[in-house]
Amino acid sequence: MEKFVIQGGVPLSGEVTVAGNKNAALPILAACLLTEEEVLLHRVPRIRDTEAQIALLEQLGVEVAWIDDNSLKLCAAKVTDPVVDEELSSQIRASFLLAGPLLARFGAAKMPPPGGDFIGRRRLDAHLDAFQDLGARIDGARWIELNAPTGLCACEIFMDEPSVMGTENALMAAALTPGQTRISNAASEPHVQDLARLLTAMGAEVEGVGSNVMTVNGQSSLRGAEFTICPDHIEVGSFMALAAATGGELRIRDAGPSDLRNVRRQFRRLGLNSEVQGEDVIVPAGQHLEIEPDLGGAIPKIEDGPWPAFPADLTSIALALATQADGEILIFEKMFENRLFFVDKLVAMGARITLCDPHRAIVSGPSRLHGERAASPDIRAGMAILIAALAAEGTSEIGDIHQIDRGYEQIDERLRGLGAQIERVSADTPVGRPVAVD
Repeated sequence: MEKFVIQGGVPLSGEVTVAGNKNAALPILAACLLTEEEVLLHRVPRIRDTEAQIALLEQLGVEVAWIDDNSLKLCAAKVTDPVVDEELSSQIRASFLLAGPLLARFGAAKMPPPGGDFIGRRRLDAHLDAFQDLGARIDGARWIELNAPTGLCACEIFMDEPSVMGTENALMAAALTPGQTRISNAASEPHVQDLARLLTAMGAEVEGVGSNVMTVNGQSSLRGAEFTICPDHIEVGSFMALAAATGGELRIRDAGPSDLRNVRRQFRRLGLNSEVQGEDVIVPAGQHLEIEPDLGGAIPKIEDGPWPAFPADLTSIALALATQADGEILIFEKMFENRLFFVDKLVAMGARITLCDPHRAIVSGPSRLHGERAASPDIRAGMAILIAALAAEGTSEIGDIHQIDRGYEQIDERLRGLGAQIERVSADTPVGRPVAVD
């Protein structure tokens, strides 16, 4: 086990290139199971979650080879047994994304319970309903067995909620099911769109990409493809917040600004102004973060929702940034009832946050944060604590950093390149009690 030791109060400045989208990479890796031909992927983030997904694929018999730092070659020609490993599945929720491709290609899949962040109840019903609509039989409760011995059938699918992973599983299964499948109330996040583009490159026809109604003209077989994963808009938002909270100037290269319109708009409510130059996003130095009240002086709010609303994965990040902004704002996390339960760690650092209920928190800023010890409960809460530590006075220690590593590639090295004073050390390395600077 490792931890981060951080000396805060240093502006982060310079340039950083955004990594590939984690939430696109996970289903795109799973999609290699849809074909016996080779799939070549570029801009694959080297993070714990993708490593876990790759290990699951290798256990199934997929041949995997890194041909560059972030380029990966996969071939699933030798896969024969659609039974997914339980121990590996427990590491990530995205293990369940293997269900759709296995079911479509082999007519069966045996899926153990997936792992993932404990940020609230995360239903699998949307996935299973889609599989049933396609003609699969579903048995089991803890382990789920899917069977379609005569193959799947193209159909009409209505998602009872715009589940991202449910939509991705439905897309992959429909891509290898001959005929036209229509998916309504579908998720339309950038990573869903990226998967649809890969499936099109593999020979399926996907219409309505970016909308909540997608039509898949599936094929009896799919070919291999070469594909570059889209930039990670959640990582871009995290770096924007890191720069603004520390008062630095940052250029984020290859940021994919077309996916950042609402992120940039909501961050402006916290006083974070940004500029777009080509595919780069720039956060100017020394911004005075001041919360913009709603009309009539009412307390504003930032709330998440399905795309194109503000992304749920950035609510923790926005909350941390709000601690450094002048004024009051309501952070309304609608989608996951446990995501805000990390705020006590920011309060211990000096933040003024009132947790109204599991979904709502009022942040009053700016707060003079001080160094503290904290553990990372999940990927995004870990990044929020890291933002607070970099903005704080004094030394902080963050434990359980494997959670942060699940979503951010070589984050400590990249932050040091921007001037951060951050070290990765063994969890049992004595550092001394973190203290604030007077």
